[in-house]
Formats: sequence, structure tokens, C-alpha cells
Amino acid sequence: MMKISERDVFTVITDFLSSDPSDEELLSYKLPDDLQERLSQLLYLNRESELTCEQRHELDDYIRADHMISRMKTKTRLRQKGLA
Repeated sequence: MMKISERDVFTVITDFLSSDPSDEELLSYKLPDDLQERLSQLLYLNRESELTCEQRHELDDYIRADHMISRMKTKTRLRQKGLA
């Protein structure tokens, strides 16, 4: 398993955003499969047992990243409709 510091969700997202994606690329953005799989694991562990502090921090990062990307997508849609 890859350590958080080697490939975390914010590094992946900022790498994507620094590539200056088009509106369409941003709106269709999804986490890479390995990070999506890790998120699924963390959510499963959270339902089935208590997360470690490190796992809780990692899950919180995924939640914050999801909120950030969701807001960006919403703002992009509004701008496309001339509402922002």
C-alpha cells in the first residue's frame, strides 16, 4: 500500500488543476482508480470499526477534497449558464 505522503488526494488534485483543465475536463473529473479504491477502503473501515488517527485524517482529507472539487464544478456550471 502506498503511504499517504507519497500520493495523497490533494497532490493528485492540485496536479490535475495545475494542468489548466478545460471546463469539460473539470466537470468530468474523477479520482484515479487507486485513490477511489483507497477511499472505499476507508469508508468500509469507518463503518465496520474504529479508524486510527492516521486513517481518520486521511478520510477527512478525502472529504475536504470532494467538497472543494464539488464547489469548483458547481461554479463552473453556473459560469457556463451565465449565472456567476
